[in-house]
Parts: sequence; structure tokens; C-alpha cells
Amino acid sequence: MGMFAVFGNPIEHSKSPLIHQMFAEQTGVSLEYQKILSPIDSFEQNVVNFFSQGGKGANITLPFKERAYQLVSELTDRAQICGAVNTIMKLDDHRLLGDNTDGMGLLLDLQRLEFIHSNSKILIIGAGGATRGALLPLLEYGCHITLTNRTFSKVERLVEQFSGIGHIQGREICQIASAEFDLIINATSSGVNGEIPEISPDIFSSEVACYDMFYQNTLTPFLSFAGEHKTKIVADGLGMLVGQAAFAFKLWHGILPEIAPVLSILQRELRI
Repeated sequence: MGMFAVFGNPIEHSKSPLIHQMFAEQTGVSLEYQKILSPIDSFEQNVVNFFSQGGKGANITLPFKERAYQLVSELTDRAQICGAVNTIMKLDDHRLLGDNTDGMGLLLDLQRLEFIHSNSKILIIGAGGATRGALLPLLEYGCHITLTNRTFSKVERLVEQFSGIGHIQGREICQIASAEFDLIINATSSGVNGEIPEISPDIFSSEVACYDMFYQNTLTPFLSFAGEHKTKIVADGLGMLVGQAAFAFKLWHGILPEIAPVLSILQRELRI
């Protein structure tokens, strides 16, 4: 039985063990999957210990995706471009391979929701590991992306890094104050603490779709805020979570599981 885990801080809310268990039952794969709360200052050592003790694969969540990128010895092409890793696999020669399946999971969910088309004008709030993972597939899909963040220097670095791939620009968060986007994505971790990004309410309208990468059993703080300002088309990141997990599962086991039945079960559980 293979040992797998998700590392994060906080981690108690994670649905990854349940998702991968359902994928395993669906595909006939035998695995053990656990949640590991890693202290901020000992993440790297915890991951190394996990793999030295028989771990086969790991998912990485907030706030460790960029540190995981530095930790692994080999990267997939998409992880190399993203500069962030959310999935690690132990290779036969014991080296660690880093991948990033976040963007593929996000794009799949946005297509399922019909929130996106090839020329969508998208505002992404946040410039951390989650955004790094999302940019490549969205730009390759043909979207026009505006990136903003409280710390603008992070935006500038990402725009420089991804400008050769597609249409991307950065703007100061205080300079965005009109409903000019087709889709607004909250890629910050603000919802974990019950907060919202420091964004103008004037960016919302009844025509814009809003997506929060964070999820919970009720509307996230960001989606509630959007709803208070005319937005009716909203979705949280549960579908993205299941999508990225499916692509991680495929990396580890060579099988892409079905996403729809797992997402349906999770949505029912969150409503209970």
C-alpha cells in the first residue's frame, strides 16, 4: 500500500484524504493518505522525513508551494514555468519530482461552470503560489489577464515571468475600481481567516462571474462580498480542488479518475 499525504499550515480543513480515497475506490488503487500539519520553519525537513520513511507522493498546499519548488530535484515543464509545486512524486531512483496541477484543475472547473472563453478578461487577485499555478493554462487558453496584489512587486515579477506566454498585465490594487472584467478570481488565502482582499466593490456587477479558490460549507467571505455588490454568478474552489487532485492522482498512479461523482459527493457533504 502506497503512503501519500498533504502538507500545509493550516491543514485541518483539507478534503484531500477523502478525495484520494474516493479516487482509489473508483480505480481499484490501494493507498494510505494522511494530512500533515507542518510547522512553518520545518516544512522541508518534514517532507524529506516523509519520503525517507516510505512516502510515495505528496500534495502541497498553503503556504508551502514555492518552497516545495526549491526542495525537489526535478521538475515537470509546467512546474518549472510556474515556479511553484503542489504535487511531489518519489522517483525510482529516490529523487523527488515536482509538478503543478493547480492550473489544470482550475481551467477544467471554469470550463465546467462555463465561466470562461478563449478571450475572457480575467482579474486575478493574489500573486502567490496559487496564482503561479493558474497562469500558464489560462494564458495558453487565450485569456487576457490582469494581475493585482497588495504587494505589487510580486505582481511585477509574475508579469515579467509570464509575459512571453500570453496577454498579462499588472495593476496596483488601488487603481482597479470599475466593472471591466468577465471573471474575477480570488487567489489569495484571505478566506482562511474570514477576511476579503482589499479590493474596491466597484469591480463587481451582475454581469461578472466571481470565483474563489478557497472553499467552505457556506459562501466564502469574498463571494459574499461580491454578492452584496450585485454579483450573482459565483463559485468556490471545490471543483478546482477535485480537478487538481485528479491530475495528481494520474501522475502517481497512471490513471485519471472521474471527477464528477467525487465533486457531487463533496458538495452534498458540505451542505449537510
